Amino acid sequence: MASRTGRTEALMTAGLNLIQQALSIYDSDLRLAACNRRFQEMFDLPDRLVTPGVDFEDTIRFLVERGEYGAVEDAEEAVRARVEIARQFQPHYMERTRPDGRTISVEGAPLPEGGWVTVYTDITPTRQHEAMLRARSEELSEQLVTHAEELSAANRQLAATNAALEETSRQLAVMEARTRLTAEMMPAHIAHVDAERRYTYSNRRLSSVLPGRPRDILGRPIAEALGGAAHARIAPHLDAAFEGRESVFEFTDEISSRRIRVAFTPDRREEGIEGVYILSMDVTEETQARAALQQTRRREMAAQLTSGLAHDFSNLLTIILGSQSRLSALPLPAQARPLVDATLAAARRGGTLLERLAQLTGARDWTPQACATDAFLADLETLARAGLPEDMALHIRNEMPGARLMLDPGLVQDALLNLILNARDACGGQGRIGVTLSALQGTWVEFAVTDSGPGFSDAALKRGCEPFYTTKGGEGSGLGLAMVYDMAKLAGGRVTLGNSFSGARVALRLPLRAAPAEGAGRLVLLVEDSPDLRATVREMLTRLGHAVVEAASVAEARALLDTLTEIGAVLTDITLEGGETGLDLAAGIGPTGPPVWFMTALPRAHPLHAAARARGPVLAKPFTTQALAQALDAGRAA
Repeated sequence: MASRTGRTEALMTAGLNLIQQALSIYDSDLRLAACNRRFQEMFDLPDRLVTPGVDFEDTIRFLVERGEYGAVEDAEEAVRARVEIARQFQPHYMERTRPDGRTISVEGAPLPEGGWVTVYTDITPTRQHEAMLRARSEELSEQLVTHAEELSAANRQLAATNAALEETSRQLAVMEARTRLTAEMMPAHIAHVDAERRYTYSNRRLSSVLPGRPRDILGRPIAEALGGAAHARIAPHLDAAFEGRESVFEFTDEISSRRIRVAFTPDRREEGIEGVYILSMDVTEETQARAALQQTRRREMAAQLTSGLAHDFSNLLTIILGSQSRLSALPLPAQARPLVDATLAAARRGGTLLERLAQLTGARDWTPQACATDAFLADLETLARAGLPEDMALHIRNEMPGARLMLDPGLVQDALLNLILNARDACGGQGRIGVTLSALQGTWVEFAVTDSGPGFSDAALKRGCEPFYTTKGGEGSGLGLAMVYDMAKLAGGRVTLGNSFSGARVALRLPLRAAPAEGAGRLVLLVEDSPDLRATVREMLTRLGHAVVEAASVAEARALLDTLTEIGAVLTDITLEGGETGLDLAAGIGPTGPPVWFMTALPRAHPLHAAARARGPVLAKPFTTQALAQALDAGRAA
């Protein structure tokens, strides 16, 4: 029994440490009962002040002396006043700016047995979002901005005085259930495997992080749940964890092409290591953005290194061209004329090479915009055919008809034209060239250019994207594929070279980003009683180009609908706090009101799910930004 209690406490502690907010619990004697790691990190507290049993007064004295509350005339009086307020055990909410300039909210609620629980949240990003919202006054009316800011503050106050504190108190009474709920809401897979490497705990998010894997994995071996290839990638790190070494690493999942970050933490007990805690997250978009940033920095460095050399080289070429032109005007022996012409041709080729080098290292930005694939490929075909001989066949296939993607059409078009002309040269002016647009595992959009030529040599497969590498002898600059590679990296994508059974194949892969539906940019009312889920969905909606106002209950949503006539759509959870549902909210919206979309974790067979489907589109949780965009598009079309 003691072993089970110890394991439960360890799981609870691990769960508290996964919460992004700082949390502390003091008993009726103002002594620390529990806190999480974020509490210590936020206030940079020494270990002695996060040990259960430490006096609240000691912690306050430490913070006052360090200047956490600003300059005070009498430190002891400041400590006494704060301790006296704490002894009143009253619910409270406040926001304050720390010495480092970041803003935090402090939410406290008394416990039935005495003492209180306090949650500290870094709301600096929220403040910055409000500033950004005001800056968008050209898109939103001043009245709407004011309303949105007032409602945001009101939502925080309501969450602090009602739902957040009540939920925290309830979760403290049933700690194990609270820990599981928190873990389920996180956009990551949290799990524990025992010494036999079988799952003893999982928040059922494995399938959302690693698509194609089972959702219910308790009792299964980790190798069976992940599959052979993925397990082989993580096995050395898992072995190290069972030997007592923590690790954080990334790998690319072959099934989904997603980039996954994994953290292994040994489960240490008195009798040794009994298992491993696992935290895995999908960092595909972060990795793509990081690659794009790195490429931008490389280009900036290359531009700095080459600009001076290019300037001097250009001057030398100008002198050579001028001298050779004057020389050609003089009476020369017959055998000298070819030498003069060759020198002039080489100098002109050097000038062309300088221009290509400037394009490769000069300032270029990836500027994505909504791009219809059908129209884009039609324009590409028109431009490409102008540069192909009549004996060359060009076939363009769109496997994403009707799709609208976020692309930089100018850069992508230049890259594809470069690849098509390279294929033309490889085929000797006759043969077939194919261009195919397709989606890969919901992660990449791929433009594949194939030809019927001889294909790439082994050396070209390894070095084809290197600057100045060419297989065309004196006719090529060696910068064509390098420029395509540079463009792909700017976008956070990649270029792969290969050979098919009929010739060469170049695949240009770019991050798959669905464009907002035409007519997007509306004000969306988001109705969700979970603050964490509300924040996640709000971020998705803003990334799709929408402005967002929020409500946690049907009553709040109705008040917003009555106040803000600008609301253009409603996205609501089916089950909400207070016993009411999103269906109750939808019932009060007339046929001339904004359209309503539903989201839920209820099974499809549930009566509320069926009732919602009869009223409007239903989005199953958990979902991605792309799935949300597709659902909103489907709802708009319906």
